[in-house]
This record gives sequence, C-alpha cells and structure tokens, in this order.
Amino acid sequence: MMGTMRLRQLSHSIILRILLLGLGIVVVGTTARYFILSQFLREDLDKVVASQQQALASYVARDVDSKLVERRDLLQRLAASLPRQLLGQPRQLRAWLQERHELHPLFNQGLLLVDSRGAILADFPERPLQARINLADREYVQAALAGEASLGRPAPDWLDREPVLPMAAPVRDEQGRVQAALVGLTPLATPGFLNLLLQSRIGRSGGFLLISPRDRVFVAATEPELVLKPTPPAGVNPLHDRAMAGYRGTGITVNAKGVEEAVAIVSVPSAEWFVVARLPTAEAFEPVTRVQQYILRNSVVVSLVFLVLASLGLAHVFRPLRRTAEHADRMTRGECPLEPLPVLRNDEVGHLTAAFNRLLRKLSESQAALAQAAHHDALTGLPNRMLLADRLSQARVLAQRKGSRIALLFLDLDGFKPINDSLGHEAGDEVLRLVAGRLSGCVRASDTLARVGGDEFVILMGDLDSQAEQAAARVAAKCIEALAEPFPVQDQSCRLGVSIGIALGDGESAANTLLLQADQAMYRAKESGRGRYVIATT
Repeated sequence: MMGTMRLRQLSHSIILRILLLGLGIVVVGTTARYFILSQFLREDLDKVVASQQQALASYVARDVDSKLVERRDLLQRLAASLPRQLLGQPRQLRAWLQERHELHPLFNQGLLLVDSRGAILADFPERPLQARINLADREYVQAALAGEASLGRPAPDWLDREPVLPMAAPVRDEQGRVQAALVGLTPLATPGFLNLLLQSRIGRSGGFLLISPRDRVFVAATEPELVLKPTPPAGVNPLHDRAMAGYRGTGITVNAKGVEEAVAIVSVPSAEWFVVARLPTAEAFEPVTRVQQYILRNSVVVSLVFLVLASLGLAHVFRPLRRTAEHADRMTRGECPLEPLPVLRNDEVGHLTAAFNRLLRKLSESQAALAQAAHHDALTGLPNRMLLADRLSQARVLAQRKGSRIALLFLDLDGFKPINDSLGHEAGDEVLRLVAGRLSGCVRASDTLARVGGDEFVILMGDLDSQAEQAAARVAAKCIEALAEPFPVQDQSCRLGVSIGIALGDGESAANTLLLQADQAMYRAKESGRGRYVIATT
C-alpha cells in the first residue's frame, strides 16, 4: 500500500515533470539537430557529389569521344588512300591492309574490305572463316556503301564472340562513286580504348556506364555482366528514361536493382552515346550517416548526464517545499493544529509558503461569509437554487405528513434582455433587484421566493389545502400585476412583463418533476402571448 502511494506521489511530482520537460527539450533539440544538420549536410554533399560525378563523367565521355573520332578519321583516311587498282587483287590488297594496320594498330580486331554485295574482298589479320561471311545486312556497311562513314552497333564478334565495335567508311573511285566499304573492328576491352571505363570505379561500389540510346544497349560498363546487355525497359528507372530521351545532367535515381544512386549523364557526341557516372547514395552520403550516428550517441550521453545533475539539483531546490507540504498534510489530518507554516527561505518556495499563510488567515475570516453566500443569490439576496432545493424537500416532507398540497411557480421575465443590452449590465442588475423587491411583496411569509437563473425566479408555496390551484393562481396574478408597473432606471421608465408556469403536487411528487412541469408550463405561457400564467396539467 505504501509503495503504491509513493508511486502515485512520484507520478504527480513536480520534480519528475520538470525532469521530463527538460528531457523532452533535450530530445526535441537532438531531433531538430539530427534532421536539420542531416538535411544541410546532405544538400551540401549533394552539390559536391553532383559536381564530382559530372566532372568524372565529362572526362570519360571526352576520352571515349576522342578515341572514336581518332578511329573514324583514320578509317576515312585509309579509305581515301586505298589504291583502286588493288580492288581486284586480294593478295596485294591484304598486304596493303597489313602495312596500314602495322603503322596504325587502332583496329586490333582487324581491317576488312567489303564489296558492294557485302562480300569480304580482303582482311587483315587473315581469318579464313571470315571470308565466308557476308556483311550486306550490317547497317554500318549499308551506310558506308551509301556514301557515309558510320559507326556500327557494338556486338559480339562473329567468330570468337568477343565484344567489338565496328565502323565503316566508303571507298570511292576517281569520279566519287562508292566502290567498296572499308571496315575497322576494335575490341571494346582493347587497352587504350574503353578499358579506362571498363576498369575504373567510383568509390567502393560506383562505376561508369556507356549507353547507346539508338541500339538500347550497354556498350561498356564497369560491371562486366552488363556489357552488350539491353538497357532497362521504360518505367523501371525514371532518370534513365529521361536520359534516353535526351536529358543530360545530374540527379538521384533508383536503378533496376532497387539501389538509390547519385548519377551524372554526359553525351559522347561523335557516337550519339552517353556516359553515366553513378555512385550509390549510401556511399556518397556516408559522412551524413556518420554525423547522424555521432549526434545520437552524443545525445544519449548528454541525456544521462542531464538526468543525474538535474535530479540532484531539483531535489535540493524543492526540499523546503516538500517539508512544507508534509507539515501542511499533517495539519489537514489533524495531527497538529492549524497554524502558519514556517518560511525557511526567501525565494519562490518561501513566497509560496507566506502566501499560503495569508490564504489560511483569509479563509478563516471569510468562512462565515461563505456559508451565507452558499445559499443566497449575491445580487438580490434571495435564496438560490441550493436553498430552494432544501426548502422544497422540507415542503414535500410536510405535505406527506399532513396530506397537504405544494405549488411551484416558475417565473421568467419578458423584455429583460433589451433593457440589459441597451442600458448595460448595471442597469439590468438594478432592475433585477427591483423585481425581487416587488415579487417579495406578492408572497406569504411562509413561501420561498428564489432566484434560479439570470432573469428566472421560482416561488414555492407549501402547506396548501384543496384550493391550492386557486391560491397559486392568485399569487401568479399578483406577480403579473406587480411587474406591470414601469421600473425607473437611469432616469428612464422601463417596462417588463413576466410569464409564469405553475405546477401542483403533493408529498409524493418528485422535486425535479415539479420543476420540469413548471418550466414547461412557463414556456407555454410565453408561446401563448406572454404576460400570463399557465397551470401544468398532470
């Protein structure tokens, strides 16, 4: 039992509430720092990461573009310098290709000369099986035979399946007619070509992608398993969809594997490709995570230190208040006489104790006045609802003992609100006092006239005989007549009326029932024209 009481006291303790409030402030401050600082750092890092990603992607894109342009220009120069008389001499043509290949070994997979029907006239390095392949259906060969140098779709080599990038240039005669197409093949993993992109990583898990929007394929990627694989379908990666449609810039996206990444997208103009530099945001914003963890750890320590120091400090500050409360509690239990409490310190606690002592004296002086005010209306001096209830109870007991009757008259003033609104509340109070005086002259000394509301009065008539209804009606008529005379207020003549509901009962009638019947009868009197009385029917 004592443990339960102490627990209840602890749950209502001011010290505990102050501690909880302080702890709440610490938690709110920690939470605010956690989110605000995290957001600030993330926004700041977002700009730094975006700038770094853009720089890396731009560097790789320029590198890829320069190597493509270098190979395209070389292939066009070779096509322009090819002796036309060698087109019908495969052996000499292969020797010429060998010489050029050894001078400029950019096309590691080889050089091919293809005639207008797509047949291979000569190749170097020589691959016997390659001569059986017809390239007429290759779009880059078709473009070259139509007179334009073209970059082909990256694809596995038709013999060893190694990923290669083909490109072709037209071979023209002296009149400018296209006679053949010179094709150069470069493996994607050739050192000095795309190996920088294939082997480079950003951070621990980031990397690059080289994408051909026309072919919807990954030309190259840091992850080998993506090379020459189709790009994700539309709707999987919104930023990728925008890049395929032409967007170039930076952003945050979720890739096809569900990993959020910070990416930068830069074009490779010569091939209409684009480079993507990507880094998982978990790694990019790792400093933010470390700061968040530091804030949380720091906050736990600060909260514990705060609780210990604040508990000790508050216990010392509130010790006089606790002793004063214990002394006051003993006085209320009668263990010691009512007396002023000792003022131990001249601080807020001491001021509270002194104020309590003054209140104690004031309560003793006003106890009698409170007893009087508890049963009478402060404005009119008439009995209030509480005293009316007590006298109604006595009247019912008397009626039950003697077999007599009870009459209850419920009066509501007509026209009081306009007076109150136009002349003010002071004038309204004066009118109520005058009404109380006139009504007091209409009742017997044994009757009770009570004020139960703003402009509502009740007359209790007890110990009535069989003529109770007539007696109540006479009193009601006298009240109506008494209030019909004008009231002089603030040098003005104000007129009022009264609507009265009458309920009759005996010793068996319930007090609430009588009041309700009288109230309802009063409302019927108002509805029927006011300034009259209505007797409730049972």
